[in-house]
Amino acid sequence: MNKSGANTDSEEKELNTDKMSEMADKTDKASEESAKNAEQEQQPSEPAAEAADEAGATEAGATEADKALAELQASYDELKDKYLRQTAEYDNYRKRTMREKMELTKNAGQDLLVALLPVIDDFERALSHMNEASDVAALREGVELIYSKFGSYLQKNGVTPIDAVNKEFDTDLHEAVTKIPAPTPDMKGKVLDCIEKGYMLNDKVIRFSKVVVCE
Repeated sequence: MNKSGANTDSEEKELNTDKMSEMADKTDKASEESAKNAEQEQQPSEPAAEAADEAGATEAGATEADKALAELQASYDELKDKYLRQTAEYDNYRKRTMREKMELTKNAGQDLLVALLPVIDDFERALSHMNEASDVAALREGVELIYSKFGSYLQKNGVTPIDAVNKEFDTDLHEAVTKIPAPTPDMKGKVLDCIEKGYMLNDKVIRFSKVVVCE
């Protein structure tokens, strides 16, 4: 073999070596890309993972919202039940109070009237003996006892007579029926006579005294 042929063979060998090396590099790259693709197929992409996380968070939020709504509904039902019970209790109280008030108004004077019955009994007994009585003094004494008993009953219940005769005329206590000239200077502006006695119930005038006033 000559020198020229030896060079040609050497160049061909180097060319073949380069091709084989290039093919090997391509094969390695292909293998790496295949492995990378396989790994990417096995692992979810970042957007998919984020979407999954968001879905989980949304579901958890929905669960918390449902729980809070259930608690609010329970509180509402409890308050509504209390309100209905209190309304019913107040309505019953109002009806009971009105009924008691009506009964009190209807029977307000019962005790007063019952206490007056003995006085009526005394008057009836006095009247029954009036035609047969020969002792006027005794009859008078009996009537005075009845009058005293009745007066005591009135005072016991806060009813007192209003003094008028020889008192200064007071429009808060007296009602002037007529006016006459004063018989003496010191009687001017005073009550000369009481035509109808007035009464007070505790501190309130329930009937004014009808009087004659000197001027």
